[in-house]
Amino acid sequence: MNINRLPPGQRLTDEFPVLHYGEVPNVDIEKWDFTISGKVKKNLRLSFSEFKNLPTTELKADFHCVTTWSKFDLLWKGILFKEIASLVEPLPEARFVLIFALGGYTTNLPIDIAMDDDVIFAFEYDKKPLTPEHGYPLRLVVPKRYAYKSAKWVRGIEFLEFDQLGFWEQRGYSNSADPWKEERYS
Repeated sequence: MNINRLPPGQRLTDEFPVLHYGEVPNVDIEKWDFTISGKVKKNLRLSFSEFKNLPTTELKADFHCVTTWSKFDLLWKGILFKEIASLVEPLPEARFVLIFALGGYTTNLPIDIAMDDDVIFAFEYDKKPLTPEHGYPLRLVVPKRYAYKSAKWVRGIEFLEFDQLGFWEQRGYSNSADPWKEERYS
């Protein structure tokens, strides 16, 4: 175990636990779409096939859950956040993003965090399509933040001038969610 990769207060696991709020949704991929709106030059709506035809990236990253488990070297495949942003051209006043998911779930990030080289909208994990329990058809992965920022069942992004708290952040979880600073709760 490389202890330098394990944030304080975390324990390493070989499992990939399944945690989420609410029921696992049953997604009709033919009706699924991904929308991008807000403080952008142009709004965009993509079907799943259009989304998957964007330039893809494979990313190996560690994953840290606020419940104190971490898993190293998860292999994701998908579209980098910054690739999506380049399609809609965020306006200069866009400083935050709100990510929307099925079931009313949201999470928020400063745009500079979302634009990191390792923030990805993943549709594959470990060279296989995501399972419904892990976010099929699409999940956001934000490796440098606790996993509640890595929303499952994602449907869209809104670019914002001002921060808007997401689902867990409204319920007392840290808005910054940095595992290296143990920012679990506000």
